[in-house]
Amino acid sequence: MMSLTKVSLIDIVKKQYVYKLKAYSQVFISLIFIQLLAVFFSLNGVGGGGISSGSIQINVSYFSADFVVAFTMLWGFITAIVITTKTYRIDDFIFVTNRASSNLSNMVFLLIASVIGGITAMLSTNLIKVIVYYFKSDFALKSTTVMDMPMEFLIGIFSTILYVFLFCALGYLVGTLVQISKVFAVLLPAAFLGGLIFDGLSGKTGVIAKVLGFYFTESSLALFIVKIIMTAGLLFIGAFALSNRREVRT
Repeated sequence: MMSLTKVSLIDIVKKQYVYKLKAYSQVFISLIFIQLLAVFFSLNGVGGGGISSGSIQINVSYFSADFVVAFTMLWGFITAIVITTKTYRIDDFIFVTNRASSNLSNMVFLLIASVIGGITAMLSTNLIKVIVYYFKSDFALKSTTVMDMPMEFLIGIFSTILYVFLFCALGYLVGTLVQISKVFAVLLPAAFLGGLIFDGLSGKTGVIAKVLGFYFTESSLALFIVKIIMTAGLLFIGAFALSNRREVRT
């Protein structure tokens, strides 16, 4: 007897996403740990300088959320790899599902995770300032608030969200490749490290440096958004296409 109930792809993706948001709570616990660790590393400042004249010496240190943002991007990359593993994929089979709904729900989950990670990363600037103010007595802190530059702060949050999502997309593709063949678990890190070594030995701007510059030095906000969204989209499309090569329950 055939069921007359027709379940749409959107409904399945929505149910899977809601389930994953609750079931993968440890992902956000790890985010808190990673960001607190980054805050600790940020307490010595991300840059600075000093001047001296006679017996007077003045040191200037700059505090920002740069370390927290970098650690959050790394967190997004690792999280995306983790949810492609077999243990997490099996969770999808508590629903009537297929590769499309599983991949789409993962993408939505990573997008929401990127939003949460991006917002908390930028807000961590305030935590750093509070810690420096109360626990570093030899500092005279000059600080700006969100109200001083609200637009710059919002752009910072939006840009961080996009960067984290880009690294999530890259991690998802890497994780999918590794699930297809464990050989990629060796080849991909070796290729990355080899590229870094080659760039260092050549003394020129290498491929990795050019790729990083392409995404991290863009001055036009509109072009930056287009670059990130298109690249993340292509990475996810590639991962979705490759995932279809696996057997249904592998």
